[in-house]
Amino acid sequence: MNKNISEEYILEALGTDTEKAFRLIVEKYGSKIYWHARRMVIIHHDADDVVQNTFISVWKNIGNFRNESSIYTWIYTIATNESLSLIKKREKRSSVPLDSLDNIFSQAVEGDTWFDGNEAERRLQEAVLKLPEKQMTVFKMKYFEEMSYEDMSKILNTSVGALKASYHHAVKKIELFLSGD
Repeated sequence: MNKNISEEYILEALGTDTEKAFRLIVEKYGSKIYWHARRMVIIHHDADDVVQNTFISVWKNIGNFRNESSIYTWIYTIATNESLSLIKKREKRSSVPLDSLDNIFSQAVEGDTWFDGNEAERRLQEAVLKLPEKQMTVFKMKYFEEMSYEDMSKILNTSVGALKASYHHAVKKIELFLSGD
């Protein structure tokens, strides 16, 4: 991944060569989008699906990008919506109670190669999986991706105050879970 590609350079390319701009976007943000999706949906092949759908949407809509937000914010919004859509589809398709899905995802975290087996990390992931969808999304974006509330506000189309409250509630629930109460 070439993080040195600037937004300005991508925007210049967007004005003259859409295919080049798209390649630059994928090169700059592909890995970040994958890990964002992976943290959201947990399972590798689901994250791959989210990334593919995200970049298909970016390709289809790249000519309509209006520069009202950064390219980063625009792509993260698409990836977040794709992730949440997949999670909702997964819940609708599943005849398994959500508590059982938490166990399945916890097992996926343990048995996957990106997880290094650290007990504290495993417990944190278990706690995060128990959060309501909005709190889980906000927590993952703030804690794992160190995203600013302002960027999250643009991506999730929610006020900064609501995001801070969601994050605070998520942290309290995680602390409670980790303390064993």
